Amino acid sequence: MRVIVVGAGLGGLTLAQGLHRAGIDVVVYEREGEHGRPQGISLHVDDRGATALRACLPPGHAAMAEATMGGPRRETLSLTETDGKLTVLGARPLDGTAGTARPGRQTDRPLLRAVLLTGLGDRVRFGARFTWFERRADGRVRAWFAGGGSDTADVLVGADGIGSAVRRQYLPHVRVLDTGTHMLMGATPLRSVAGTGLPELIGHNAAAVRVRGAMMALGVLRFTQPPVAARDRWLPALRGPAVTAAEDYVMWALPVTGERPDPAESPAEVWHRARKAAETLHPVLRTIVGRAWPGVTVALRGATMPAVPAWPAGPVTVMGDAIHAAPGFGGNLAMQDAHRLRDALVQAARGERELPAAIGGYEDAMRRDGFPAPVPPVRVPGGTGVAERRA
Repeated sequence: MRVIVVGAGLGGLTLAQGLHRAGIDVVVYEREGEHGRPQGISLHVDDRGATALRACLPPGHAAMAEATMGGPRRETLSLTETDGKLTVLGARPLDGTAGTARPGRQTDRPLLRAVLLTGLGDRVRFGARFTWFERRADGRVRAWFAGGGSDTADVLVGADGIGSAVRRQYLPHVRVLDTGTHMLMGATPLRSVAGTGLPELIGHNAAAVRVRGAMMALGVLRFTQPPVAARDRWLPALRGPAVTAAEDYVMWALPVTGERPDPAESPAEVWHRARKAAETLHPVLRTIVGRAWPGVTVALRGATMPAVPAWPAGPVTVMGDAIHAAPGFGGNLAMQDAHRLRDALVQAARGERELPAAIGGYEDAMRRDGFPAPVPPVRVPGGTGVAERRA
């Protein structure tokens, strides 16, 4: 079996590692360069993401990923301002109910991505923009890329995010809805906010601050083990600044309404925008934004997708934000998808299930968990796909 994965994000790379570990021929095509597109620096990893990493990654990779996470996060704190000081107003358990986050641990996204890339070598092709695919008479799929290059495989997986080019061709009826709100997200070295009292106030927990008519999300990442020491113990092949330059930090996010983020806006420009948005906040919060690393500040689009009805399973499939955008925990769903799809493809490769049935089983589980409620399929007249039922 040969598998083409479009997109070298967390989900696509977790899948690639899992397939490679199982002896399945896999190649990943990524339109961006080796460092990828800006996606924010921090990620809350819950049981779904952690289970996927342990299942799909070699033991050393999985140990490295776990060793460089932060401490346990069990609740979200609500902060307010009392007599000029930031104080804890209340706490809400992270229990996964009513669409809330689950318990987990914070991790550094660039470092996790570097771990996922380690060992894949030339199985990841950067600067390769997918353009379209065709189903061949022999049941295989041929994928085409900008510049005229192509590749053929038994399975094509769209793991290319919310703007997925694979999904646009395969499931053109799927809608992406803009929420009207986007996040300005960044990180500040923990050493730069020593003495403010904020890191001690929130500990490892997530925090939401509502003061002076504005809101800000916060989280402190203190690496359980120093990344370089963990690398030397668990994954010596890991190289690059994602590990050598890593240090503890405060992650922050400011919701902003209005115009959508400009893809051409540089991180430094986004940082200047964040500083302006923080002008009315508490002095400690202004300090956090003002002392941030400008180069890692990003503007992230807020978008959702309505539930998608079932479609006929075949050699093309999608995963992660390409099919179920989930702001706040999309990375966990993408890695969970990778775990399930890996298992399904391994079953097919071993002859334990027919390929369409294996992929269909994965898609059924993904739709069940990725959307709030199932939607009955509605056939597209004259076509092989399905249309979304609108209420």
